[in-house]
Amino acid sequence: MNFELSETQKMTRETARQFAVDELAPTAEERDAKEEFPHEAIKKLGELGFMGMMVPEQHGGAGLDTVSYALAMEEISRVDASVGVIMSVNNSLVCYGIEAYGTEEQKQKYLVPLAQGKLLGAFALSEPEAGSDATNQHTLAVRDGDFYILNGIKNWITNGYNADVVLVMAATDPSKGAHGISTFIVEKGMPGFAPGKKERKLGIRSSDTVSLSFQDVRVPAVNRIGDEGFGFRFAMKTLDGGRIGIAAQALGIAQACLDASIKYSKERKAFDRPIAELQAIQFKIADMATEIESARLLTLQAAMMKDAGQKFSKHAAMAKLFTSKTAVRAALEAIQIHGGYGYIREYNVERYLRDAKITEIYEGTSEIQRVVISRDLLK
Repeated sequence: MNFELSETQKMTRETARQFAVDELAPTAEERDAKEEFPHEAIKKLGELGFMGMMVPEQHGGAGLDTVSYALAMEEISRVDASVGVIMSVNNSLVCYGIEAYGTEEQKQKYLVPLAQGKLLGAFALSEPEAGSDATNQHTLAVRDGDFYILNGIKNWITNGYNADVVLVMAATDPSKGAHGISTFIVEKGMPGFAPGKKERKLGIRSSDTVSLSFQDVRVPAVNRIGDEGFGFRFAMKTLDGGRIGIAAQALGIAQACLDASIKYSKERKAFDRPIAELQAIQFKIADMATEIESARLLTLQAAMMKDAGQKFSKHAAMAKLFTSKTAVRAALEAIQIHGGYGYIREYNVERYLRDAKITEIYEGTSEIQRVVISRDLLK
């Protein structure tokens, strides 16, 4: 497979890298400490076309491919994984879902401003009793003429507090299980719809994560995406692409760990020489670099397969599974290389570890990725 990047892909990567260095790096540590949402940075990302990268230009997007998106996600997450996940949800889960399965009316009303960064989106599937078991939806949507009445609670919703638009999965016919779930576009400000308090998290603290409450929310029937009963399939297909984004996020974190480790090992001296000259450190760096390069190839392969219109579910799952594990391991090794300094906030590697762990959990745990991969191989 040819992994030579096009000029557009290279330019996209360089633009994202420069934005991350200039706009995100100076405030990333402070925003993490204060759990402060990066409003200004997200606005600027929208102006650059990074909030709707794969959306066609006629619907307000940049019209780029998945490879360009993965490259940009890596560069943004290399500096600030919180901004990376905000960008990922808007691109992979919200814009993609509406672009792929929405009506033209839905695209004009919601997709265009979402892709332009004028609105922010969220994706609401998880519930208190429906995490990995996503078919166990307790949120109900009951048809009432030209509306649906939504009641229920959603958990762990990234962007949920600041989102203008939320894609909500709800049961329209609980007796049908997975085939009785539908998807709705819910707007901020609809009566009865409210975000809960922001969760206090281990990592990605600059992004917001909340529960969402729906109490007799009247959603127009024209806001349903696809037919009744299409919601679970919609969610699974959307999450396939989302896993490429999270793999790229994890890749960025892992690369940041390697960069920091190389820099520190050349500066820190022990036994009258830089620790970079110690074989124990050299082997750690060699292993990190090898695993990161392997993860990058897996991620780009999944992205290229998606762009080629090939079946990519298994490869996206493999990329997320391996890259998230690589990010956690790289962060642990980076802390070990930094010694005591790796454990304090003056150095970024402790933040990288806190940010890395969630990549093994959200948009499908590592255990769920193994289910996806094994089912594909064994069917």
